[in-house]
Amino acid sequence: MRVTRESLIRIAKDAAQERAYNDRSIVAAYLTGSLVSNPQPMLGGTTDIDLVLVHDAEGAAARQIVKLTPDFHLDIRHRARSDFKSPRELRTDPQLGWELYDPMLLYQREKFFEFVQAGLRAGFEFNAPSLVMGRCRKLLVAARNAWRDLTDMEAKQSGARQVMQFLSALRDAANTVAETSGPPLAERRLLLDFVARAQAAERPEFTATVFNLLGASQTDAAIVAAWIPQWKADFLAAAAMSTADPGVHAARLNYYEKAIQALLAGETPLTSLWPLLFTWTLAAGVLIDPPSQAWSDACNRLGLLGPSLIERASSLDGFLDEIEVLLDEISSANGLDTSSSL
Repeated sequence: MRVTRESLIRIAKDAAQERAYNDRSIVAAYLTGSLVSNPQPMLGGTTDIDLVLVHDAEGAAARQIVKLTPDFHLDIRHRARSDFKSPRELRTDPQLGWELYDPMLLYQREKFFEFVQAGLRAGFEFNAPSLVMGRCRKLLVAARNAWRDLTDMEAKQSGARQVMQFLSALRDAANTVAETSGPPLAERRLLLDFVARAQAAERPEFTATVFNLLGASQTDAAIVAAWIPQWKADFLAAAAMSTADPGVHAARLNYYEKAIQALLAGETPLTSLWPLLFTWTLAAGVLIDPPSQAWSDACNRLGLLGPSLIERASSLDGFLDEIEVLLDEISSANGLDTSSSL
């Protein structure tokens, strides 16, 4: 079967219309993610279809993964109409604001979509410095809160939950930098695309900082490749459990594995570390009893467990301070309040 960007978009349209026909609570459906924003959405020959369904009322499952083929799946997010009641507030939402800024409309009734998007884009202000800084500072607060929770723990309590807190803080920190010049970074491409965003922010040194915080200096491409079989086993074991995060779903295995292999074969092989470690930690959080020894060994090598994680959290604190300085510089250059005056 020959799969193209255009054929996947057709699948998305068919899926949206079918669901809207069978569920009258759906008031709008739109496509977002790499199929909309990236003319080359494939990574390792795979991609997903990010479909958002907006419902009249609360109560729909937050997220569904629907397998199409071994390499392609629908990633459906269900949102309530009330999530969009204040289009002006969406302008400072670092995730939902970008999601609605330029998606592909697939279905609507009652002109819902045009109303929300008009409010979001009113006066062409979405990329005004004040709103960009508003979104960035929300992400920085989220990163700081995750860091603060992490530092409250004792070293002996270190496990999947703490590693995920660290990774979540690092992801939000990276996206704070990224959103100074554009939308948040795609999950599989976070390290790959961060390089250009750090350069756009005139902080190219931040790339090395992010890699070092993740522990990239403690490993190499051959070691990461050797981790893949056990990562795969843990991923599938977690996917089989009812408590699994939707991100750890059997239909997403090739989506991640082929991307990791493609990144390993690329110019910067250790960009593969993010999708592997993030999803492995999600799986480890499900397989907490008994814990995955292979995951623990990998995290120990990367310096992300026990006392080493406390030390790494201290380095993350310094990185967050540097990002705050960056935001203050941008704010000051545009006549906006800085963190010291907020």
